[in-house]
Amino acid sequence: MTQIENELYRKLCELEAAVGGMNREGTKPDLVRMFDELEALSKTLPDGTSPDLRHYLMKKSYQKARHFLEGKPPENDRIRDGVGRC
Repeated sequence: MTQIENELYRKLCELEAAVGGMNREGTKPDLVRMFDELEALSKTLPDGTSPDLRHYLMKKSYQKARHFLEGKPPENDRIRDGVGRC
């Protein structure tokens, strides 16, 4: 992974952890900030970045983007069942 992809992956995992902890902890993470950071990082991806990754990020399919960066297929069943979490 490139440095930007690594940062995107870290932010995607941070987002997933924040959302996952909302019910358990009763806290409200700053999701708007997280989405803004992901959007800004997405805009810095260099030419030659996978069109699939760009598509997932553009469509806000963040679990699919994370699975892509992990080298896993972004299957709907995998996402629904929560397999492969950070």
